[in-house]
Amino acid sequence: MEKIHRNFQEKLDDLSELLLRLGGMVEEAIGRSVRALVDRDSRLASQVILDDAAVDRLELEIDQLCMELLALQQPFARDLRFITTAMKITTDLERMGDLAVNVSERALELNREPQLKPFIDIPLMARRAQEMVHGALDAFVRRDSEAARRVIHMDDELDGRMEQVFVELVSFMVEDPQSIPRALRLSFIAKYFERIGDQATNVCEQVVYMTEGRVIKHPWLAGETRNGQGS
Repeated sequence: MEKIHRNFQEKLDDLSELLLRLGGMVEEAIGRSVRALVDRDSRLASQVILDDAAVDRLELEIDQLCMELLALQQPFARDLRFITTAMKITTDLERMGDLAVNVSERALELNREPQLKPFIDIPLMARRAQEMVHGALDAFVRRDSEAARRVIHMDDELDGRMEQVFVELVSFMVEDPQSIPRALRLSFIAKYFERIGDQATNVCEQVVYMTEGRVIKHPWLAGETRNGQGS
């Protein structure tokens, strides 16, 4: 029994390591995608797109490990929540990787045309999105619900910057109709980074559930707000 328990714990540790590796790949993809945009580096944008296959393969590997743990070990209570949460987080991370690919695809399109404006808010959004992904995964591994809630609050900044970018780009489109295709692509990119923040928020909501058993994704079901206070 001791050997079985030790083997099970080792596989849980493997699961944590794989998730951190996946998160690191996604963080890197986010950073490289925005760098491809700012530096007008089409080669780098194409590489981000190609590298997404590795993200997909690792997602499948994590899913397989989770299924083995559920089927063969039949975990319960805390370990069961950890594994099922890992499965959901893996899906969120894979979607973040897809969004980094979307950024790179728009960068390739924009690189064929003159630059519309200096990039200020969008790189800041990308950096904040990376920080949220890193913080969410750290909270998961440490099973730290308070850290998860702090990351959730960071999403407000992304939402605010998204609105600023949209207002600015609309002004470009109104003043110069020829700028509309480029402005629309930039608005899509800003939205992609805002959605990455939403996915990181999803991860943090799962961490709170895993550690506290509280549902904060739909606070009206749990009688509390996202910061843990009663409604």
